[in-house]
Amino acid sequence: MIKEQNTEKQKYACWLCSVPGVGDKTIDRLRKLCPDVEGIYRGGEKLWEKVLSERQMSSVREFASRTDPDAVFEALLRKNISFVSVEEEGYPKRLKVIPDSPFGLFYRGRLPEEDILSVAVVGARECSAYGSYVAQAIGAALGEHQVQVISGMARGIDGISQEAALEAGGSSFGVLGCGVDICYPKSNQELYEKLAKQGGIISAYPPGTEPRPQNFPPRNRIVSGLADVLIVVEARNKSGTLITVDMALEQGREVFVVPGRVTDRLSDGCNRLLKQGAGVFLSPEDFLREFGVGEKAAQKAGNGSSGEKSIDPDDAENTEGMLAVPRKQVKLAPELTAVYQILEPEPQDVIRIGEKLAETMGEKTDEKKLMVLLMRLCMEKLAVQVTPGSFALLQFGPNQV
Repeated sequence: MIKEQNTEKQKYACWLCSVPGVGDKTIDRLRKLCPDVEGIYRGGEKLWEKVLSERQMSSVREFASRTDPDAVFEALLRKNISFVSVEEEGYPKRLKVIPDSPFGLFYRGRLPEEDILSVAVVGARECSAYGSYVAQAIGAALGEHQVQVISGMARGIDGISQEAALEAGGSSFGVLGCGVDICYPKSNQELYEKLAKQGGIISAYPPGTEPRPQNFPPRNRIVSGLADVLIVVEARNKSGTLITVDMALEQGREVFVVPGRVTDRLSDGCNRLLKQGAGVFLSPEDFLREFGVGEKAAQKAGNGSSGEKSIDPDDAENTEGMLAVPRKQVKLAPELTAVYQILEPEPQDVIRIGEKLAETMGEKTDEKKLMVLLMRLCMEKLAVQVTPGSFALLQFGPNQV
């Protein structure tokens, strides 16, 4: 009987969250007049007009004329979408204690576990190769240690870190600024499907809601609210990422920032946050150790045989507290391995590569031979020739690490 009562209450809460033009603030004012969600529904225009504008009332009348709580709830079930309101036991505790908690959440998959560390990873959509590699390394390390990764499923840093976490066998949760039945951006369709299976897709907006600019700042408060700590990877001085940081600080969340070069505009926001006292993110190992999670994050063994060497990311120049650039786990001849380890996400000319190779090998390599080795790495899809005589590590997806 209790379960049936809870289901009925959930139906009315779901209907209330689905009314077009009625957001959390309006719902909050209605609940102050009538705490019971069924009472709000049955209160009719006499109750609603005390809070709603005429335009909102018109929207409510139209919506109520064509649907009711049972129909709304059944439509969700058909789409394999779940719903939870702030009044229910299953509502995320982290979110319940923040200012302006969303009244209800629609989701596909599941919600984050309460007793597992959750980390939000956010940053620039148009990120650099450096930002991409860092986001990938962070996501992979968090996923490997079963730390939940929260983000907005956006292009760039968000999606890269989430996909890396999933590929490492972890879980991740994407918070959308549209309905959970809409994949935005469309280019992340594959990630969208993975999140629904290995984590969840979450939104405060009802199914069918299109992504609009005004939806994303409120979305950001859910990203930070579902997390215990926030990591920022690349952010301009004026960006949505910094809005998320402000919300995280208001919610009492810790903020860690990946430092960037002072000449890089994508790092302006990050470096300013560091100046203001944000935590410095230097490596997944340091970060995980700070929160008491596991041992070193990226221990991967490599066994060499018959003149070939298995490349291990931790074999690259990597002092304590420094982030190693992730590379493919492949077997190459020693001379190719040596060149591959020298390449960076940022382009370097052949002369500089040759100088670094000489420092490593103890002898100078002929420039023509070095060009042959570099072109072989390009053919193996491990490197890319950015301009004539300039080479960089090829950006790769998390599933190729």
